[in-house]
Amino acid sequence: MNVFYVISNELKDPGQETARFIRSYIEERGGTCFLRGGHTAGVSEVESPSAQQYRYTDARQIPGETQCVLVLGGDGTLLQAARDLVECSIPLLGVNMGTLGYLAEIEKKNITEALEALLKDKFSIEERMMLSGTALHQNRKLMQDIALNDIVITRSGRMRVVDFNIYVDGVFLNAYSADGIIVSTPTGSTGYSLSAGGPIVAPSASLLLLTAIAPHTLNSRPIVLPGTAEVVIEVASGHVTDIDGAEATFDGDTSVKLNVGDRVVISQAEQKTKLVKMKNTGFLEILREKMNK
Repeated sequence: MNVFYVISNELKDPGQETARFIRSYIEERGGTCFLRGGHTAGVSEVESPSAQQYRYTDARQIPGETQCVLVLGGDGTLLQAARDLVECSIPLLGVNMGTLGYLAEIEKKNITEALEALLKDKFSIEERMMLSGTALHQNRKLMQDIALNDIVITRSGRMRVVDFNIYVDGVFLNAYSADGIIVSTPTGSTGYSLSAGGPIVAPSASLLLLTAIAPHTLNSRPIVLPGTAEVVIEVASGHVTDIDGAEATFDGDTSVKLNVGDRVVISQAEQKTKLVKMKNTGFLEILREKMNK
């Protein structure tokens, strides 16, 4: 690789100090590096249009010759970049600028080593499955979006539990009274799903994880489904009224309001996120470190 594009979370990289270091390092070694936005545009710096045209990064601004996108920030920044750039099919490499994360492969202190490996093509590419979710009201589409981590359906409004009916491949699975339901990918198994008691799954797997949030039962357990499954979550009548309702959220970003009878249809997305892996044991090392804290 020798053509890169850098996305920098300005809260964690003030003044794009680290981003500019990366650009200089790459260009000194004969490569090309573009920076997202910035206040001083140059030959290798791309100006961003109005932020209203995209969530975080405008995919249209990424030069076609880009071979890798370096994402400086944390897991949240990488999640957003993955959603914004999903149609580009360009590998992403996360650089962790804050606390320990699962998605961001490289720590800030190891940037130089990682750049050398990238320039010498010493890396691998790992594909991560994503979720496609469609919210429906009387079979009318309310919203459709994708998620790398999870799609979460929770209560909206007053502090009341929500009743859900769950269907898998057209077959009724169970009814839940809970604060919410999380449908996550293996990548998202170390996120909200884990906090709700879900299992940790190797991120390269192709599975759907179904985890209830604070279920009002003593025998509720997380459910692992094949990646080919279609999950339908229906907001049932009971504790929820049309005034309260529920809400479906995609990767903690975009959301849509739901009322009784509305459904969210979730399945594996056609799109995949490509992540650059510098070492095969990265996830296990991070997991071990997290579990020992």
